[in-house]
This record gives sequence, C-alpha cells and structure tokens, in this order.
Amino acid sequence: MLIISESVNGLFKSVGRAIDDRDPKPIVKIVERQEAAGANAFDVNVGPGRGKDAPGDMAWLVGAVQGATKLPLCIDAPDTETMAAGLAAAENPTIINSTTAEPAKMDALFPMAVEHGSDIICLTMDEKGVPNDADSRAEMAMVMLMTAMEHGIGAERVLFDPLVLPVCAAQDQGPKVIEAIRSFQILSNPAPRTVVGLSNISNGASGRSLINRTFLPMLVGAGLSAVILDPDDGELMETVKTCEVLMDRKLYCTDYLRD
Repeated sequence: MLIISESVNGLFKSVGRAIDDRDPKPIVKIVERQEAAGANAFDVNVGPGRGKDAPGDMAWLVGAVQGATKLPLCIDAPDTETMAAGLAAAENPTIINSTTAEPAKMDALFPMAVEHGSDIICLTMDEKGVPNDADSRAEMAMVMLMTAMEHGIGAERVLFDPLVLPVCAAQDQGPKVIEAIRSFQILSNPAPRTVVGLSNISNGASGRSLINRTFLPMLVGAGLSAVILDPDDGELMETVKTCEVLMDRKLYCTDYLRD
C-alpha cells in the first residue's frame, strides 16, 4: 500500500512557521521522522490563506522536502498556478493532488500531468459537490478515466478518491465510500488505484485514532491501494501492516510488524 504522509502541510503551525521563516530544518525533521515511520510519499501543501505568495511558498516547500528525501511528492494545491510552481520545482517523482470531474479542472490539470510525467488523484466530485451515493461516484470516476486516457494518461497513473466525509457530520457516507471503492475496481483491467484522506473520517469526532484505524481495514478489504495518513500514529501503521498481510499483499513472518 502506498502510504502518503499528511504532515507537510502549512495548516500545522510548525510547518506554516517554517515556510514563513524559510527555515528548512523543521521540514527536514518531519520528513526524516515520517519516512523512518513508514511513509513512502509526502503530500506537500502550503496551507490556506497564502494568496499571491502561495506559488513561491510551494516552490520553497518542495525544495525543502526533496532536500531530505527522494520519495515521491504529492503536490497538493487548490489553484493551477501554485500547482504549476510545485511541479516545476520538483525533481522527485510527483503526484498531482488533485482534479475533480469539472471540465475546466481536467483541461488544466491533465496536461500538467502529461508534461511532468505525474500520476494524478481524481476526486469523484464536480461543481455540484460530492455525490450522495456510490454509483454516482463511479460514474464520475469513469468520466475522469476516459478524459485522462484522451490526454494520453494511462489508467495506471490515475488514483480515484471517493471522498471520505466526517462520521460526525455524514454518518451514512462511510458505507457508500466503501461501496464506491468496490465499484471502481471494475472500471479498468487491471483495476485502477484508489486513495483516501483517512483522517477526514474522524474530523471533529472524539477517539480519532480509534476511528481511523477501524475504518482503514474496511477500506482495504474493499480494494483501497493508497492512503494519506499520519505515519507517526504507530497503532495505525501496525494496522496498515496487518491489513497487508491479511490481504495477501505482504508475506507473513513472525516479526512482520518490524518491516
């Protein structure tokens, strides 16, 4: 399973301060610690509210992260200018996070993926928002897959995100996300990859770590292949490793938790 660290995000005070001060040391510390904990990619996000400074901030942050790791960078930006700045600064392999099914976004971001050889996360939503059911999510995924292929992007470079919503605000959506991941498996052969931002399920709830590590095996059983999470959560990472063994994705041995 592809483990994408969520911790290089300007929303966190230490990261936001490091960006403002152009101090790479806190970023390097986070990256080295999380890679040691099991991260094999990093979501890179300068955080909200940076306005016209966001492209420069993104270019700096990408440089700081790749100064500490050769792992892929998941460039996470809400606007194309900031996304372009991050991709231009990246020497590591990249993932674009993300496009929606809105035609204007696909027309802007799929060509960027082609230009930079990036994989791309596709959120199953459009200008109307997140669909209420699994079938509508699958229909949007198919539209995005066909559009990606028209741009010369193969199915193996696309990751579909069914969009996890907080259990405390939309409790009925958890099962629908699981069903959507199952539905995505029949869109291509081999099946397309899938990804979620796991911590969204527990946003605003109590017992966040327990909720996260309970929901994850349900998603993996449905076919989840990548997840954005916090590798510093040791119990959650043990859950990931155990899921890999039980799904026959990783060879069992008595000390498998140490790998």
